[in-house]
Amino acid sequence: MSKPCPARRRKTSTALRQAQGEQFGRATVARVAFIGLGNMGGGMAANLASKGDSVRAFDLSADALARAKDAGCDVAGSAAEAVKDAEAVVTMLPAGKHVREVYESAVFGNAPTTAILIDCSTIDVATAREVEEAAQANGLTMVDAPVSGGIAAAEGGTLTFMVGGSEDGFARAKPHLEKMGKAVIHAGGAGAGQAAKICNNMLLGASMAATCEAFVLAQKLGLDPQTFFDISSQASGQCWSMTSYCPVPGVGPQTPADRGYDGGFAAALMLKDLRLAMEAAKSVDSYTPMGAEAEELYTRFEQLGGGGKDFSALIKMIDDSWQAAGETAPPPPGYRMPG
Repeated sequence: MSKPCPARRRKTSTALRQAQGEQFGRATVARVAFIGLGNMGGGMAANLASKGDSVRAFDLSADALARAKDAGCDVAGSAAEAVKDAEAVVTMLPAGKHVREVYESAVFGNAPTTAILIDCSTIDVATAREVEEAAQANGLTMVDAPVSGGIAAAEGGTLTFMVGGSEDGFARAKPHLEKMGKAVIHAGGAGAGQAAKICNNMLLGASMAATCEAFVLAQKLGLDPQTFFDISSQASGQCWSMTSYCPVPGVGPQTPADRGYDGGFAAALMLKDLRLAMEAAKSVDSYTPMGAEAEELYTRFEQLGGGGKDFSALIKMIDDSWQAAGETAPPPPGYRMPG
């Protein structure tokens, strides 16, 4: 399980949660099992509890469980215990192998067949489809619902959910997801949520790399970063990585670049998503040269120790200022620095 997020809410009793839930209507208060309380899952579970749901949470980390308890969740001794009598089961796990293991060993056979299963992990499309088929074979309805928005959105309840599964599964999952996000979109059948997520993040990874390159080149050509931002953010080069998540400190809205590239979306997670995209592209024989180049850049950055930094810190490798183990990082193989 991934590192737990800090607690943001004081402990709330089950009775008080139910009383709070009256403002949302009795029908929306649910018994929810939440498995996986890391940086993303911890905030998501806390949001469900704050909306009045009775959340029974489980994670392998004792610290994560303690934070969940402080945030108003009840803690379970195992995943199997968490899902008993649940109306909805939400999972947020690191990889496909963890999703498969949890559902096969703990959810199937323990969760009621009336429960809606919602996997919010970002995993490969093939595994998502296989687990959803296994759920159906066990008499359960399941959707894949990966998220976009990062830690801040998870804690603030403003995530975007891309949902794959049947129309009925989407309709049943939507009320639960709406308590944790600002947008819940049905992407299509089983695995479609994962497909949308990895395609979106491949585009994000490639556009961030290009944005970093553009800022470095502009500066080497004598342009002030703020001046370049003022021009490009209103010209044809405008993109989200430029205007909303600028990789240059002190330019544009506040971003992780202003905090030493701490917080935000870790470069290691971006690399994970890029690898998933490349695996998917290979499986359907799709030509993705920009995605492949982005994967190579983030692989190099992780090898240099940048995996824990925000993915926009890639600019430090591109401008040759990244330091790993006290040494300046060389550029990636075959990469020609501008200037």
